[in-house]
Amino acid sequence: MDDNQYALITGTSSGLGYEMAQFLLEEGYTVIGVSRRGTAIENPLFIDILCDIKDEASVEEMYELIGNHTDKLHMIVLNAGIFEMSPLIETSTKEFTDHLSTNVVGAFHILKHSSDFLVEDETHIVTVSSIASKKGLANISAYSASKFALNGMIESLREEWAHLGVRFSTLMPGAIATPIWDEGDIELGRDQMMSTDDFMHVFQMITRSPKHVQFPEVVFLHKRGMVK
Repeated sequence: MDDNQYALITGTSSGLGYEMAQFLLEEGYTVIGVSRRGTAIENPLFIDILCDIKDEASVEEMYELIGNHTDKLHMIVLNAGIFEMSPLIETSTKEFTDHLSTNVVGAFHILKHSSDFLVEDETHIVTVSSIASKKGLANISAYSASKFALNGMIESLREEWAHLGVRFSTLMPGAIATPIWDEGDIELGRDQMMSTDDFMHVFQMITRSPKHVQFPEVVFLHKRGMVK
């Protein structure tokens, strides 16, 4: 196996995942992009893998493919997720469980089967969570529940893997102007959202920081979209 730095990112087909993949490629990483419909990145250091992270067998197959390229993952970015907005009484059981299946169980599958690829005292696990994981907000109960659960799982795993020296950073941004907001009737104005560039400034700071510096929780908001 080679000595390149390898990063696995979920949800790279668009939005934040796409931008993070582009940035890490520029930083010299070999990036393994995971999504359900593929990613339009053309770079010799980009490995595009189709995978439904909700399906454990699909994730196991994904790691088999990764094993053809490397036995080490220096960074794992848990980014894939879904978001739907509706009052609790109008949220179907399917919509609620879909949030848990993608945002929590999908991340569980990625982490559970990553153990053979961890690099002791080096692997950095970056979780893209949300401010909604710290404060429940009206009309996004399914999303908030999934992000609270995701944070709890990461906190537990941080303790379990402490002896391996695995580094954990959990990002909790407010609303970001990505394509996800174009898929529904969202009242929040774009002037109250952070730009993708705002998010990327934080991501760049996290990924470029010294290995001994920890960022267990990073909460950041657009000043006009402050949660009260």
